[in-house]
Amino acid sequence: MFTGIITDIGTVTKLDQAGDLRARIATGYDTGSIDMGASIASDGVCLTVVALGADWYEVQISAETVDKTNLAQWEVGRRLNLERALKVGDELGGHIVSGHVDGVAEVVAMADEGDSTRVTLRAPEDLARFIAPKGSVALNGTSLTVNEVAGSDFGINFIPHTKEVTTWGDVKVGDRINLEIDTLARYVARLAEMS
Repeated sequence: MFTGIITDIGTVTKLDQAGDLRARIATGYDTGSIDMGASIASDGVCLTVVALGADWYEVQISAETVDKTNLAQWEVGRRLNLERALKVGDELGGHIVSGHVDGVAEVVAMADEGDSTRVTLRAPEDLARFIAPKGSVALNGTSLTVNEVAGSDFGINFIPHTKEVTTWGDVKVGDRINLEIDTLARYVARLAEMS
């Protein structure tokens, strides 16, 4: 489990496609404190550590994960939002995030509003019903509050701090973004279907 509070920005330094995709990610984390098999959310995707070095870790990514996320667009040099898994007693600053991406949203508009940036994204139609104004979503692993919803489009506002400590300062119109809907919204919708 994760919180959607990004704690490092990593960089893809190597990609190998041999069976599954294998990625090496440079990190500022103390890799001596990372166990083999640990889970690290990388752009919101919960991935398992399969190798470690002094300032990097490697993950193995199945074809299913590549198909359901934006990982097919990863290239050497790409910056990634990183978060290590929660430990008992950690502060829960965002919302509960599983690292299981539900689909890919597209950035369809951006506009500066004061020092902040308003970003409009388009969710896949089958996921749009789970997104509500003032509700939570995880986008590329970042816990965010939805401002408004219009059909499949929804808006997020990024303050300067968020753009500095995540990869959101790099985003542009047309980018594909990993989307994880709020778990609570999923269960509420399921209960409504059953009644």
